[in-house]
Amino acid sequence: MKSSFATTPQTQTDSRYINRELSWLEFNKRVLEQAYDKNVPLMERAKFLAITSSNLDEFIMVRVGSLKLQLEQNPLAHDPTSRTVTQQLREVITTCRELVHQQNSLYTSEIESALRESGIRRLTISDCNPLALQTVEQKLEELEAICSPQIVPENANFPLLQGLNLHLCVRLKRSSNTDDTKQVTNAPVEPFDDFAILPIGKAFPRTISIPTESGYDYVLIEDALVANIHRFFPGRDVLECIPFRLTRNADVELREDSAADLMVGMEEVLESRRRSRVIRLEYVAGTSEQVVSFLKKKMKLAKDDLYPIHGPIDLTYLFGLHALRGFEAIRDIHWPAQIPPKLDPAQSIFKNIADGDHLLVHPYESFDPVVRLIEEASTDKDVVAIKQVLYRTSKKSPIVSALKRAAQTGKYVSVIVELKARFDEARNIEWAREMERAGVQVIYGLHGLKTHAKVCIIVRREPNGIARYMHFGTGNYNEVTAKLYSDISFLTCNEELGTEATSFFNAVTGASQPRHLQEIAAAPNFLRPKLLSLIEQEKTRSEQGQKGEIIAKLNALVDPVIIEALYGASQAGVKIKLNIRGVCCLRPGVKGLSENITVISIVDRFLEHARILYFRHGGSPQVYISSADWMPRNLDRRIELLIPIHDHHCVQKLTETLRCYFKDNTNCWLMHPDGSYARIQSRDERYQSQHKLYINAQEAASSVKNAKHQTFEPHRPKTESGD
Repeated sequence: MKSSFATTPQTQTDSRYINRELSWLEFNKRVLEQAYDKNVPLMERAKFLAITSSNLDEFIMVRVGSLKLQLEQNPLAHDPTSRTVTQQLREVITTCRELVHQQNSLYTSEIESALRESGIRRLTISDCNPLALQTVEQKLEELEAICSPQIVPENANFPLLQGLNLHLCVRLKRSSNTDDTKQVTNAPVEPFDDFAILPIGKAFPRTISIPTESGYDYVLIEDALVANIHRFFPGRDVLECIPFRLTRNADVELREDSAADLMVGMEEVLESRRRSRVIRLEYVAGTSEQVVSFLKKKMKLAKDDLYPIHGPIDLTYLFGLHALRGFEAIRDIHWPAQIPPKLDPAQSIFKNIADGDHLLVHPYESFDPVVRLIEEASTDKDVVAIKQVLYRTSKKSPIVSALKRAAQTGKYVSVIVELKARFDEARNIEWAREMERAGVQVIYGLHGLKTHAKVCIIVRREPNGIARYMHFGTGNYNEVTAKLYSDISFLTCNEELGTEATSFFNAVTGASQPRHLQEIAAAPNFLRPKLLSLIEQEKTRSEQGQKGEIIAKLNALVDPVIIEALYGASQAGVKIKLNIRGVCCLRPGVKGLSENITVISIVDRFLEHARILYFRHGGSPQVYISSADWMPRNLDRRIELLIPIHDHHCVQKLTETLRCYFKDNTNCWLMHPDGSYARIQSRDERYQSQHKLYINAQEAASSVKNAKHQTFEPHRPKTESGD
């Protein structure tokens, strides 16, 4: 089955900008196209379908939620494309509905049947044999013990239900002679129905595994409950039982002026999000008008908030199927992360870094050296201090464990934990408290700003004095996502970078005035001016007859000031290549405005997440990595870093990585001036940038191994002293 929609041009093409929300939805369409692509292994197609579902959940919670708040507060406000809030909402909701339809159509018409043919079978209760029914019965007994239905009287408040959790709405027949039924003379008696809600919650996995001799059979937990709902209402007539899911507005921000304690303030944000307004209701298509009207009325929803679903609600359950062991024939071929060739595991990590800078391209090259740096620092007797920023990390983070261990052994450990990292607030609060108990000095970010920089500084006492070993990155300190996200790590003990990184860190923790640094540029004060200066330099060189060139890899390009600077550079003749994974509000290829700008987007097995910048600079390239996308929030409301890369080999590696993406003719999408995208297709030999980057990592690792094998190292006898 092929996708029946093409990427959609935006309506107001006279604007200099693309609407941010519609651009993001275009990105999710590109992800969905991976699920349609039969060249992608079936299990990965199911994963991409789950990703689009998860992406859309967050988009509706945050972006649609934000638009609905704007509609209440200032409905006449315009975005940079001159769209009103009402216009944006109308276009956004239309596109969201189209995406939901495409997701469910693909699942029901193709993915589910293909999985069945491959041995992964979703069963209904009527499909179950006696042994399968016995397994379901055991699960139902557990559910009965845990789940409690709640009757909702006609005039009572609706129970507080958790967003994005599955629930059942049960319609029960009510006797016509109850007190609540009003008798009207000479009029027929119309019995009212009772309604009850049964929260399913997340105490159980979504699937019930059924014993089978081959493959994997399962029953969805809601299907088992719907078929046996009478067990929860003995003596009552069940007229209808339908699964539903609600989405709440997650655009709830901390009002820091009113929060005396940031930790308490963030806990209040989490509670507010739990109670916020419902902005979407998903329910099984074919649900009766009585149930829909009941839910709509109780949650105070408009027609546009209703999403009837053909097929299972919440396709993120496919992540669980993707995690099943086996089924290798329908998976991507595994690409094990390579050990970076110049990092000798037999030597101390500090010796490795002292011998020269190291640039790692994840996930093709292992994230282990970054973890190893912090773990070695926690036990190294010469390390006196560790300073680090944590924005997001994993559930069982070895890095957090190492930081706690370092503090417990008497090292000075100072960590900035960003409590305002959206949807990771609860985990970060937990980590902050654990580290505090271990003796770590924890700073909860800055007032009015999110700390999004990726930096770790290790201070070590050495014979020649204090040395600083640093990691700068484009991604989070999360060893799990480092296997799934394409990111850059830079390991160095450069003295100038060490001095500036320490100055930056101390300014953040000490709430002091940040200084203008020579090498590092930090947002919100100095990053935007630095970027504008770099763009202006290329423009000036081009106006003087030199070759101007800019290549940038980012997740998002939204900032109007940066976009205007790029337009100006394009008009001066600068060749600009942009690899923007998601939102891009710049219009490329517009005559007289941006004809020298090309925008591509790579959607492949790994999530593109690295921020890499290249400026030709008259033939002496200036290359940077950054934690920041080019968005107002990153440049104006976050603590971000831009790090220069000077080492020749590291510069060459980054430049080759950047250029590699623009050769892709397999999973590369070209952006058109109207905001639509077309997949690049070529009759040339297939070139897949992510595969090429992995091959590069493999070849580099192999070359080092081969070099070692070609070096003869004789065993020498021990001396008499045994040394």
